[in-house]
Amino acid sequence: MTAPSRPQHPFHVRHADVWKIALPASIAFITEPLVGLVDITVIGRLGDAALLGGLVLGALVFDALFSLAYFLRIGTAGLVAQAVGARDPRDGLLHVGRALLLGVLIGLAMILLAGPILSLSIWAMAPEQGVEAALADYFHWRIWAAPFALINYALLGWFYGRAAARTGMMLQLLLHLIDITLSIWFVHGLGWGVPGAAFGTVIGQAVAAFAGLALLARHYGGVGGLLARIAPGELRDATAVRRMFGLSRDLMIRSMALMGAYAWFAAQGSRMGEVPLAANAVLLNLLMMVGFFLDGIAQAAEQLTGKAVGANWRPAFERAYGLSMAWGLVIALGLGLAWYVSGPFVIGFMTTSEEVRAYALAYLPVAALCALTFMPAFVYDGILIGTTLNATMRNGMVMSLAVFLAAAMLLQPLWGNWGLWAALHCWFLARGLIYWWALERRKAGLFAAA
Repeated sequence: MTAPSRPQHPFHVRHADVWKIALPASIAFITEPLVGLVDITVIGRLGDAALLGGLVLGALVFDALFSLAYFLRIGTAGLVAQAVGARDPRDGLLHVGRALLLGVLIGLAMILLAGPILSLSIWAMAPEQGVEAALADYFHWRIWAAPFALINYALLGWFYGRAAARTGMMLQLLLHLIDITLSIWFVHGLGWGVPGAAFGTVIGQAVAAFAGLALLARHYGGVGGLLARIAPGELRDATAVRRMFGLSRDLMIRSMALMGAYAWFAAQGSRMGEVPLAANAVLLNLLMMVGFFLDGIAQAAEQLTGKAVGANWRPAFERAYGLSMAWGLVIALGLGLAWYVSGPFVIGFMTTSEEVRAYALAYLPVAALCALTFMPAFVYDGILIGTTLNATMRNGMVMSLAVFLAAAMLLQPLWGNWGLWAALHCWFLARGLIYWWALERRKAGLFAAA
């Protein structure tokens, strides 16, 4: 069926446009795994593998939990980018308003359900007794960050959707600078152990949320000006709310599949013992550092392709698509090589356990190769988010998860941890291929005649 006609707003996409978004976004995103690396290093240098394992699993629980609401960022960014391309004078204010309200409600629900969530997490990952105690200590403190974390997701979606990547970067740097500083002080200065690392995160999230809300209000001339731009009942508009919840549902399923793969990976490491769990966690955090850097390019693809769809201008879409893939490949090759070369030093710094060091170094080559195999999936994530092809992203992630689980069940019994890492590569490659095939079939329908 032919899409209804709509006006066109031509614009050109240059290399500089990609990097104007990608560079500050990369700097912001790279601080996220750095916080994980600092927490792991701070606890790892205490020399207790059980404490390190508990913190790793606790961080994974929150990654999985918050990923269920990650649509607040990525969904908002896509909708706002399209609003900007369509010349919406309010810059997607209604989209971020709905996301903020929903984020607060979901965050409070997470706090109320903290007990069952922790019990389910312990049952699913089956940690040893010492690891379980450290996990519980971490969880009971960090859960209080939930509403603030989800407010930050919604705000970042609005900033990045408007291509205000530098502002998003500054908020993320503020959050993580506070988190890192307080985690080191609480753990080594005050001797609070694992709870200290969690409490530092709570304070960082809260400060960033209030700062972001202040910037949002200032953009519209203060709280009064912001509220004056929203007519009564607009936030409850049935059509817009249905679209948001449809997008949210699909992105939530996508996030559940994504974190399901990482949770399976971590759980299999946990079942092999404390040393494989800790070593795999060290390598996976290094992989996440590469991934968050590539996420800067994905963020550029998201904003530029979303803007192109909102502007109804296919040449800009094709240009953004091509430039994002080309720069993604360059970055992936460079980061993969840097990871391999610097790996021994970084691993040695992150943990004082000789067993964990030796185990992680043995698997460094196969882990570093992930930088190349998961690059296409990251860029396609950005394109599909920007174009709000949420069902395509959902289906592709679920299908690739099935590929990963099948590969893991086949290869791990044969090759142990080598097989587990090989299955991860199968997952990354399957995601990229499925997304490419689906996008080629759908992209023509994104644009309508003027």
